Amino acid sequence: MINCKVNGIAVQVAEGATVLEAAKKAHVKIPTLCYNPDLSPWAACGICVVKVEGGNKMLRSCCTPVMEGQSFITNDAELVEIRKTVIELILSTHPDDCLACPRNQDCELQTLAQEFGIREQSFPKRLKDLPLDDTTGSIILNPEKCVRCGRCVTVCQQMQNVWAIEFLGRGESTRIAPAADVKLGESPCIRCGQCSAHCPVGAIYENDQTREVWNALMKTGPEAKTCVVQIAPAVRVALGEAFGLPPGTDLTKKIYTALRRMGFDAIFDTNFSADLTIMEEGTEFLKRLTGAFKTGLSLATKNKSLPLITSCCPAWVDYMEKYYPDMVPNFSTAKSPQQMMGAMIKTYWAGKASVDPAKIFSVSVMPCTAKKFETHRDQTMYSSGYQDVDVSITTRELARMIKQAGIDLVNLPESEPDSPLGPYTGAGAIFGATGGVMEAALRTAYALVTGEELKFVEFTAVRGLQGIKEASVHIGGHEIRVAVAHQMGNIQEVLDQVRAARDAGKDSPWHFIEVMACRGGCIGGGGQPYGATDEIRTKRIRAIYDHDEGTEYRCSHQNPYIKKVYEEFLETPGSPKAHQLLHTHYEERPLFLK
Repeated sequence: MINCKVNGIAVQVAEGATVLEAAKKAHVKIPTLCYNPDLSPWAACGICVVKVEGGNKMLRSCCTPVMEGQSFITNDAELVEIRKTVIELILSTHPDDCLACPRNQDCELQTLAQEFGIREQSFPKRLKDLPLDDTTGSIILNPEKCVRCGRCVTVCQQMQNVWAIEFLGRGESTRIAPAADVKLGESPCIRCGQCSAHCPVGAIYENDQTREVWNALMKTGPEAKTCVVQIAPAVRVALGEAFGLPPGTDLTKKIYTALRRMGFDAIFDTNFSADLTIMEEGTEFLKRLTGAFKTGLSLATKNKSLPLITSCCPAWVDYMEKYYPDMVPNFSTAKSPQQMMGAMIKTYWAGKASVDPAKIFSVSVMPCTAKKFETHRDQTMYSSGYQDVDVSITTRELARMIKQAGIDLVNLPESEPDSPLGPYTGAGAIFGATGGVMEAALRTAYALVTGEELKFVEFTAVRGLQGIKEASVHIGGHEIRVAVAHQMGNIQEVLDQVRAARDAGKDSPWHFIEVMACRGGCIGGGGQPYGATDEIRTKRIRAIYDHDEGTEYRCSHQNPYIKKVYEEFLETPGSPKAHQLLHTHYEERPLFLK
């Protein structure tokens, strides 16, 4: 440990710790703009400067390691004036349209300006005239508001390994733009939205579709729609943060009430269709596994049947189609829970409720920006004869809608979802956390293979924020090797091992692989409330597992409403009808469209 002082407060920090980390341990706040705990420090903004006692220069605290015996000053008149000047210089190149900005009242630059009491413009305006880029349909790039902090570039290149955006130009002309200076929709972008989640200002944000939803809710007379909504597992444990509640506050039943008060006619839960996904994907896995054990794993590997790789995450699907198209045969054909629910709403539920599917407006509330693209990614997303999900909005968009409606979410009474597409098991709930899909699948796979129920349903080896998790599970006398990877930068290591084994004619290291594009899984999605850290992600994940533990049924195959859907409509998992409505296909997509 290293001993140092921050404003006279003695602290001990680990070797390699920065001045900023030492200050946090001393409960001293140093203002920052470019710094984010997820990312390597760029030291771009200069707002975090501090002094070393006995020295003659200022250091950037975000990237300066602490040395034994050093004493730092983080706040005096000179430092305050320098920080204020830096903020004023940034504001001189930033538009003054805060009231119309999607980050208004949730903007780190705006907060800094307030904290430093900036009430007038000290430098002449030097605004950039750069076009808006909305070509992805999921996220919007507004380079005029970019403060060149580098967060989006770092997260896209280092965390996600996508390299869709970069710095272009030099000096004052430096700007953030898609690689090769193409449109974002023509770039390798996978629409995960992590750039928007890490941007401190309104330079990158989700494509706001709340107006489309309000328009549908407000229609009356012959044009009136039957508005149906589904809510994803990760939304319920994060939405509260937008209303001042602690991370991990579970608002499931209050959200149902809020959605009803907003005017939705039917409230369903994506946890139900997560159970449905497990039935389809689990059956698919067991068919491949059975074939592998009958013919030998090496033959199965040559036939590309194993490993089976999950396909719930649309950003991951996009990544695979662009970067690993040779692994398409390994992908599960099961649609995501969002799309399964959309298909079931406009077929099964429409029939039971005697509603014309053409009159249904189906909305999903997701933690993800890529879900917006998934609603129309190919023709299989129209399996009901209509667009199965009309609009997908993020957690952040739902928060805005609740506030616009004047709903006091925190103090609402609780209510239940509607049947038959509402009731769910704990297995459906844990889809929101990394490892959750794998754990849910293993719970049901065990029962389907052995005919017995697990005494203990927790598979803790696949839980947690470790980037790659591996486990071996014994089911029906066979050892099943599984892997779980989250955050796109971790995926390459896993897939490269699978590819190398395949090309060498060897067994795959794993039989089943779960992949989620975002750190922590869906709870860390690009459409979740801003400011996520590993501490916040951990609290959201804990709430997901607490929710699971509180459910009556904890395995998807135990859900009586799932059983009823198959009896009345889908017949059996993997049936022709199930394939028509609940399965999809994949194809190679070019990295650049031009």
